[in-house]
Amino acid sequence: MKQYLEAYWELIGKLEENSPKIELDELDVLRFDFESEAHDLLPGMEEYCCHQHKDHFDANQSFFHDIGTFDNQIQIKDIDIAENKQFEYMIFRPKSESISREAIFLFHGFNEKNWNKYLTWAQYLAETTRKPVILFPMAFHMNRTLSIWSDKRKMFLMSEKRRQMFPNIVNSSLTNVAISMRLHSRPQRFIWSGLQSYYDVIRFIDQVREGSHTVLHADTQFHVVAYSIGCLLSEILKLANPKGYFTKSKLALFCGGPVFNRLSPVSKFIIDSEANVALYSYLIEHFEKHTAKDKHLQHYIKGPHAEGHIFHAMLNYNENRAYREQLFRNVSDDLMAIGLEQDEVIPSYEIVNTLQGANRDIRIPVHIVDFEFPYNHIAPFPAVAKNSELIDREFRNIFGKIADFITA
Repeated sequence: MKQYLEAYWELIGKLEENSPKIELDELDVLRFDFESEAHDLLPGMEEYCCHQHKDHFDANQSFFHDIGTFDNQIQIKDIDIAENKQFEYMIFRPKSESISREAIFLFHGFNEKNWNKYLTWAQYLAETTRKPVILFPMAFHMNRTLSIWSDKRKMFLMSEKRRQMFPNIVNSSLTNVAISMRLHSRPQRFIWSGLQSYYDVIRFIDQVREGSHTVLHADTQFHVVAYSIGCLLSEILKLANPKGYFTKSKLALFCGGPVFNRLSPVSKFIIDSEANVALYSYLIEHFEKHTAKDKHLQHYIKGPHAEGHIFHAMLNYNENRAYREQLFRNVSDDLMAIGLEQDEVIPSYEIVNTLQGANRDIRIPVHIVDFEFPYNHIAPFPAVAKNSELIDREFRNIFGKIADFITA
């Protein structure tokens, strides 16, 4: 791969071509269509059905709340967002490889609307491991959102209106106003979109197992490299191990891994303070009351779905700790994590607290590193000319560790 900065801008330029196949020196980048079959979990239905268990549930409340409903282009019913149902994913595939029997999912962070910073990550991993890398978007992120949510002018005006409505708000911005309004009014979206993402990944692997994928063999073994909130999705997949799909999977976490209430997501690029308070109130302080009232939620979180139990265990550090830590202990040989010393969104010590347990008796390696150039959680490898050689070196060090772990 070329130097990080050169590769970064070159990849962005090439991906703007929007061609179904883009040729790089050592790789092909291929685009594929996918249709979610799990969107009927989402808020906005009048009646819900768990097809697996043949259980039916009425919607327990009206769709709209009083808070944050001042724009119908944001507070649209989740089930009506076509972009979240039918979307595109990409695969970075080594040119010399035939149909592969191993591949790597690359999961992104929260409130991300484009793949720009991940393109170099995918390229490096595909070239180094000689395995296809799948850039698969989570629900209501990347290309699974309405385009208006990325309209800078309209979102700036929306953020200004939100500041007037909540004078003490912190870090409201044009970048996070759409997701903040949606989570503020209906915090349960965090659960349902997370479960939709989980089921979408399973459905993707189901389709590969059917033997019709043009790049991936029917018995492909999937590994995962995850960043930020994508680490939570990957942990639930690994710990739940649906259909045995992740029994032999390696999982490498970068800037992620802690339970939900040990994150600090208030940022102009993630969510604002009002949304954070609403999420914390719903998921941590009053979650038991919400699950008691909402039979649909109760079924998935406390009923017969193992993934729901694990999702629940990954919300609050002080609840379900013995259960959670035993799950991590059982898969400790397959996990590793890298945290950044100056990461204020996902502090590295919280990665240790969750993955190695309260007694530090879980043998999951957590590498805590620091860089000699300015960085943060949003931009661990800034695409700037200053310090470009140092950034390139540290990028290769980090992803070299990850590639070595995946291929060991």
